[in-house]
Amino acid sequence: MGRLFAVEIVYRGIFQKNLAKNISRGIALAAKHDGKVGISFGRYGDSPERNGIPAKNFAIVATDDETLQEGMAKYEPKEVDISISVDDTLCKGVESWAWYGLQPINRLLKPGGTLIVTTMHGADPIITMCHRKEFPYRLALLTSIPSFSGLWVYKDDHTDVRLLGAIAKVLPDLFSLTSVEKAIREEWHDELKVKSAQKAYERISTRVVSPAEGNPEKPYEFELPKWYELREGLAIPSIPAGKAMADPTTQQTGGFRPDRNPTFKKYATRTMRPVVDFDTCVKCTLCWLQCPDSCFDVTPDAYYDANMEACCGCGVCEAVCPVTNCITMVNETAFADNASQWEMWKKDKAGYQTWLQEKIQHKPERSHGFRIRGQYEQQIGTMVKDGIVDTGTSGAGG
Repeated sequence: MGRLFAVEIVYRGIFQKNLAKNISRGIALAAKHDGKVGISFGRYGDSPERNGIPAKNFAIVATDDETLQEGMAKYEPKEVDISISVDDTLCKGVESWAWYGLQPINRLLKPGGTLIVTTMHGADPIITMCHRKEFPYRLALLTSIPSFSGLWVYKDDHTDVRLLGAIAKVLPDLFSLTSVEKAIREEWHDELKVKSAQKAYERISTRVVSPAEGNPEKPYEFELPKWYELREGLAIPSIPAGKAMADPTTQQTGGFRPDRNPTFKKYATRTMRPVVDFDTCVKCTLCWLQCPDSCFDVTPDAYYDANMEACCGCGVCEAVCPVTNCITMVNETAFADNASQWEMWKKDKAGYQTWLQEKIQHKPERSHGFRIRGQYEQQIGTMVKDGIVDTGTSGAGG
């Protein structure tokens, strides 16, 4: 048997579907030019995707047909040489339709494998989000604004070809930069995209992550029952209705906090989260009424506290709030936990205001598609400033 390579692309359903498809197909094409055989496929070929829910594409490459057939016989790879996260907030862990419970972004990485992340952050905040591994692995950072394109409108910012160039650098045994260049010319017929791949190859930065680094939290685990342990019938326990909340300072009880699924958490969907200025809240109830996931808890003093384990980060609350800057959607990477904002405010209102103003500074452009004509062109200025593209290019990543 020859050598088998596996790459997974973890992306946000619908928002990055075409991006993930281009990357996985590009891997197979580049491998072909390197004398190898490969195939690309998505995990959810028979299921609809949901907006923002983590999903996966895979590319399987082998040095010969027999080895490729052996790799294709599996539902999906059990371990991969490279994991690609095309949105840095996915590094907190993902919960997709194929799993019950949050799973680490680096779960499938082989010892010494590489996690490639598109991000505007440095290594330290990304490592802090990632769960620890029992062995060292490599982290590679590709400077990039999250490419949320949508299913029908594709944001062609060269993230796909830049990642191909990065792969050639971190795993040259898979394919060379020359093979990437040939694949781009064959598939995209665009010399500017070739230049983008070359620059990514030159600029990609890597560092080894030790077993002592990262989020020490133990991911959710479960053990399937043995056949002899199965009950004669199936019973699904219901979720309790909920109960009143307690004020952390006065111990007064009141309001209502619904109980929620103890295992399934919607926060894996989030790219941004709401922060609430309770000092300006007028208690209009609109956030509570309009939240599609019922994630707002009613407090004893009639405020509305967004439960961060239930919030999917859709932004409806910010949109319907009638008070300017009372609710602000903030980049998810600015937060280390899902603690209650209302409890923090009740315990230290002055300290909360300082925290709030600091968090509001983390409000980059993370739109899922385009709100106005010309929005993408407006973002080019930021990309030029951050060195992602060269001045004078036609709006594509250089």
